[in-house]
Amino acid sequence: MHNLWLFLKGVAMGAADVVPGVSGGTIAFVTGIYDQLLGSIRRIDAQALRLLFSQGPKAAWSYINGNFLVVLGSGILTALLSLAKGIHYLLLNYPVWVWAFFFGLIIASVVHVGREIRERNLLAGILLVVGIVLAAWISSAAPTSIEATPLVVFVAGSVAICAMILPGISGSFILLLMGLYEPILNALKNLELVTMATFASGAALGLMAFSRVLSWMLEHQRNATFALLTGFMIGSLVKVWPWKITLETRVNSSGEIVPVVQDNVLPAMGTELWLAIALMVSGVVLVLGLEWVASRQLQTQKSAA
Repeated sequence: MHNLWLFLKGVAMGAADVVPGVSGGTIAFVTGIYDQLLGSIRRIDAQALRLLFSQGPKAAWSYINGNFLVVLGSGILTALLSLAKGIHYLLLNYPVWVWAFFFGLIIASVVHVGREIRERNLLAGILLVVGIVLAAWISSAAPTSIEATPLVVFVAGSVAICAMILPGISGSFILLLMGLYEPILNALKNLELVTMATFASGAALGLMAFSRVLSWMLEHQRNATFALLTGFMIGSLVKVWPWKITLETRVNSSGEIVPVVQDNVLPAMGTELWLAIALMVSGVVLVLGLEWVASRQLQTQKSAA
């Protein structure tokens, strides 16, 4: 049962990572596996290699928490491969409802992550504002267009994965800004193995490097780090706001008309508004449910110990 819940958390992380504006790191934090995830990734190092050659694969596997990484990674990969096409379709055809759901999810997550700011001091306030401004600026930036060469895809993987494990910063949106969201999504949908492997290689390198930096920050400057991350999440709401007016469009490689530049607008009264509000509430309820499950699992683990 434990592995099943962990797999489902990975599915939730993968589903979030597909959507520009939503971070899989947010899901990891809300479900209570964030610190364990960073710690496990950080342990893929020279010590793991020494254990592999001196004590064998079992010792190295235990050191890096291999079962945890494989089960969680399987859930993420399952979501990426199975949900990419569906979420892409929903974003094209029902954008308000999709964004409304994730808007509610992020609002509840802001409250959850904000509780980790234990010291409400001047530094925390400044970093909170910096995070809001920076994320809002990134969210409002216009996408560029870069040719998806192997080197570019590799670098994009390294950059995007850093955003994906940060609560509040969407790796998919970083890809969108680089003009690489569509090529990477198409590679997932069409199982283009070379592009997927190149992107995954860059992601692995970026993940191992950045996880160490982030782990150090959480260990030595946890209060300041969570103030900044909470600001990131608040600022990302600019991107996730469901009601937009499209100022510029383009035709993608599939012949679909997709928005390029959009502005946020106020919603009009009607059935769509009430359904969107219901979906926002559903996002909040989902986060509360994930919190409840995570707390129950933690209590069970403490009782067992």
